[in-house]
Amino acid sequence: MFKLNWLQHELPELQKELFEIYKDLHQHPEPGFEEVRTSGIIAEYLKKLGLCVQTGLAFTGVVGLLDSGRPGKTLMLRADMDCLAIPDQSGLPYPNTRATATHVGMTAM
Repeated sequence: MFKLNWLQHELPELQKELFEIYKDLHQHPEPGFEEVRTSGIIAEYLKKLGLCVQTGLAFTGVVGLLDSGRPGKTLMLRADMDCLAIPDQSGLPYPNTRATATHVGMTAM
């Protein structure tokens, strides 16, 4: 059985790190096919985690592959990185630099 004991110790720091990424991406939204900065941040983070990373898919797409080396089912996670052209009315203390709403929650996942 797969045990997650290590996660209990790592989770607070991981949560803090991902929240910092979330805030940064929220402050710098990019429209579809222009997510150059965002995709760069995501690609570097995935590389830091040790994943095999492919970039440039559909211009700004990023794929991170973690292969367990064991046979079995595959799990895929997908997230949008672009912003939408609607006003940001979040009221967050770290407003974005454009009048847009972002998909940063999915991206930070």
